[in-house]
Amino acid sequence: MEENKDNANPIILSASDLPSRLREGVTKERKDGGTGLFDGLIPAYGYPYDPFELPSSPSAISSDDENEVVEAIDEQEVYDLIATICDPEHPLSLGSLSVVNLPDIHITGPSSPRSKISTVLVEITPTITHCSLATVIGLGVRVRLEQALPPRFRVDVRIKEGTHSTADAVNKQLGDKERVAAALENGTLMGVLRKMLSTCE
Repeated sequence: MEENKDNANPIILSASDLPSRLREGVTKERKDGGTGLFDGLIPAYGYPYDPFELPSSPSAISSDDENEVVEAIDEQEVYDLIATICDPEHPLSLGSLSVVNLPDIHITGPSSPRSKISTVLVEITPTITHCSLATVIGLGVRVRLEQALPPRFRVDVRIKEGTHSTADAVNKQLGDKERVAAALENGTLMGVLRKMLSTCE
């Protein structure tokens, strides 16, 4: 059989073949009875403080912050959040199309003992090397994670190396906060993102 060189991901995976904790009996329970994933509408976390500002003195850290229990979030939980996002061109999920893959999600802890900020890196693999919607897909992944994850996480979405002809330009757009903010003010683009984030099963 001749290999299809236009499509790096010709195989479509069924939802039951995707790695997930969302299936019955494997759902991770939270103390409040929710799963932590897709409970109602995903809460949009705001920044009640500047995450990059260091406290002026040790006494500036409240005892509530010191005693706060931080729920661990791992790569599987991040995957479950983004695998069901709809592809903007097909009625299939990003997980089914192998645009997002569990091995391409990396969580790194704070870079210094005084920081509480961890980084979630998601490398996406467009279905074709010249995909014109790679930036939109990356933006959808970024929006979903920024809405769903607590503010102690910084989100970094990139094109996986060697999978797109203009990966550097797309990565530059996805990493530029001002460009992302401007894109989110575009009504047409927001309509596309809402449709993507409505979740494909």
